[in-house]
Amino acid sequence: MAARDIIIRPIVTEKTMLLQEQDNKVTFEVAKGVNKTAVKQAVEEIFNVKVEKVNISNTASKKRRVGRYVGTIGGYRKAVVKLAEGYSIDLYDKD
Repeated sequence: MAARDIIIRPIVTEKTMLLQEQDNKVTFEVAKGVNKTAVKQAVEEIFNVKVEKVNISNTASKKRRVGRYVGTIGGYRKAVVKLAEGYSIDLYDKD
């Protein structure tokens, strides 16, 4: 599996931005079935940083209801990546 297939997108919320500022941790949505080692290698290859630690969790799908219509929002796999001292990832760089 290629590195770009493993890392799907960054997850940007208030909580993840606070983690990035305080603990130098970045959160990504990753492909289902990948392990910590694959995520570590993919992040190091794509962003040219040194990864210290990776934590992975599965988020459950949720049912949503609007009036009489019921639908589901699919679950996904989330990886919280702790970067080594002196490294950072700028998620808003448009260059």
